[in-house]
Order: sequence, then C-alpha cells, then structure tokens
Amino acid sequence: MQVRQLTQHRIIVIGAGYAGAIAAGRLARRLRREDVAITLVNPEPDFVERVRLHQLAVGQELRPRPFAEMFAGTGVRLRLARVTAVDADRKTVTVTATDATAGEELTYDTLVYALGSAWNTHDVPGTTEHAHDIAGRPGALRLRERLAALGAGQPVVVVGGGLTGLEAATEIAEARPDLDVALAARAALGDWLSPKGRRHLHKVCDRLGITVHEHTTVTAVAADHVTTAAGDIPSSVTVWTTGFAVHPIAQATALKTDATGRIEVDNTMRSLSHPDVYAIGDAALVMGPNDKPLRMSCASGVPTAWQAADSIASRLTGTKPTTVPLRYFNQCISLGRKDGLIQYVTADDQSRPAALTGKTAALYKELVCKGAAWGVANPTLAKPTRRRSVVQQPAPLPHPTTANAG
Repeated sequence: MQVRQLTQHRIIVIGAGYAGAIAAGRLARRLRREDVAITLVNPEPDFVERVRLHQLAVGQELRPRPFAEMFAGTGVRLRLARVTAVDADRKTVTVTATDATAGEELTYDTLVYALGSAWNTHDVPGTTEHAHDIAGRPGALRLRERLAALGAGQPVVVVGGGLTGLEAATEIAEARPDLDVALAARAALGDWLSPKGRRHLHKVCDRLGITVHEHTTVTAVAADHVTTAAGDIPSSVTVWTTGFAVHPIAQATALKTDATGRIEVDNTMRSLSHPDVYAIGDAALVMGPNDKPLRMSCASGVPTAWQAADSIASRLTGTKPTTVPLRYFNQCISLGRKDGLIQYVTADDQSRPAALTGKTAALYKELVCKGAAWGVANPTLAKPTRRRSVVQQPAPLPHPTTANAG
C-alpha cells in the first residue's frame, strides 16, 4: 500500500552542465512542486555551452543563458556555491558559497551527481603551470586573453588530436591566420575516422596552414616550447586537450567508482553502492552497446540526464522505471565557422564509411549546438507533461545488484 509523502522530498543536483541542468529541469516538470524541493548547486549563475568554448577562446561572444531565466517558475532553486565534499553515507553535501569561505552542509533524500569533468594533464611536467585549457569557461577566458596578446607569427601548439583538439586548432587558425598554429597528435591525424573523414580533415588543416605533428607525444611543457621525443616545438601558447578527468570528489567518498573516479551505475543511472545517489554525464560510468563505456561527451551526458530524471520520478511516484538503450549516431566536429565534419558511427561509436563535410557539415554542427542549448531550457523537449504526486513506499525499494538491473 502506498501513502502520500507528508514532507517534501529533498533532491539536490550538483553540477549544472548539460546533464545537471537538464536533470533538474526535467525533474521539476515531472513532480509536484508541493512534494519536492529541488536544489541545483553550481558556482556560476549562467549555463555554459561547453561545446562552444573554443569559440569563446578566440574572441567570439556567446549568448548569455542565465539560470534565473531558465528555471523561472519551475521551482528549481539555484544555489551559487562550490561542492567541496559529499558524504553518501550521511546523505550530505558540503558546499561553499562563491562569496564565503566557510562551508555548509546540505542534506538530501536523493542526490544527482553531475559534477562532470575537467582537463586531464596526465601529470605531464609543466602543463599546469604553462598550458591552457578549454574544458571550462575560466580556462577559455584565460586563453582568450593570452591569444589576444599574441603578435603576428607567434607559435601556438594544440596538444591532443581528439575532437576538442581538432576544434581548438581549426578555430584558432581560422580566427587568427597570422599565427603559426600546430597540432600535436599521439597517433595519425583522425585515425578513428573513415577514409573520407580523414581526407577532409587533412584538407582543412592544409587550407588553414596548420602544421600537424603525427605520432607525437608531448612529454613536457615550458613557457616557450613543448618537448617531444623528436625535439622541442616552439610555442608561445600551448593549448592542452588530451582528454578529460572527472572531478575527484566522487573517489573520495564511499561511492563505488572505477579506477578513474567515475561512479558505477545501473541502467537507470542509480549508484551501485548507494541507492539514493544517481550519477550522470561525465561523472558516471555508463555501459553502452557491446558493454563499452560511453565516452565523456555532450552526446552521452544528455540521454543519461533524461534517464536519471525519469527513473527518479518513477520511483518517487510509485511506478516502475523504464530504460532506453543508449547509443551513438554520429560525431560532430566543427572545423572553424565555415567548415565541419559529421562522421556517422555505429551504435558503439565506430566510424561508418559515410561522412558529411564542408559548409553543410558546419551548418549541421551549428544546429546540433543550438539544439543542445535549447534542450537544456526545454528538458522534456517541449512535450506536454503532468506533474505527479510523490508517494512514500512502506518499505525501501530493493536496490539492483548488477549493472543490468532496472
């Protein structure tokens, strides 16, 4: 027998990137405001379009997206603060307000962990001191200031040949054709792409004057160069894009994580060790097709946010959560403002022969970016929704013991 919940169920969402902001907004549209208190903790008052930070770094202005406007009338409370600790056993989150030094404990009934990721230096000497990142807005703004101060002919080295590195190198080269831009990739340029995709990538780099150092590992970063096995490469500005590392807080808790610190979850995004915690986005170890972990990306994070929010709402309203298989369709790469590459992929993210290139691909990528931002403000994708009443189960719900349980 189910009885009505007499006190508000406290839901805390920590982190307001694509995944966290979507989860908070979707929960607010699924549950009655009288029944839940939804708090979104984030250090910044605006939503940051992470997929556009390479644009911000070269001096382009991004549209402001204040959370106050985004969540107006939804019941979501924004708490401007940094998360400094999570105690999953005591069900508390310690936060420090952006204008304070002392911490405060917030108590939750359900926690949505969406702290995401930052740049991964791989402990390469000199990276923290001398390299720039575009994994967050502060880093992108610092890079923006540094690039603006460079004179013609000065060298810029982008380290990392993945999606972020490709977008950063091409954006800088297009915006500042007066600079000497180089890209250092550990493998062959675009080695994971289809033959058509690789050909187009080489063509764009040649057109933009980007010097590509393939099969090159950077072992140290200095103020005026990077070090490789083949010798030093001059660099007035080094942009480090060799992957992402998750926020270290999860690994310091009792939550079950993998070796990289990602929280292990079932297919409803529920922690395998703590039933009151859901992890989404880059912070979660989510298994996709063929039991391969989903890569850290907006393409992975958004569907995990939908899944977690719907699972929480279902459990709180006394219905059985449903799950949707998570899969990939394409990889979208901007190559400056006038060119792009859309690599079609299999469900488990392996390149297909087909690829879209050129101006059409650039337009496609722009629509994807706009759609992602629109989806944050419209977390149910503009579909009609009904806020349901929270019920209190007479006994705790059983927690799945395997990653495939629902």
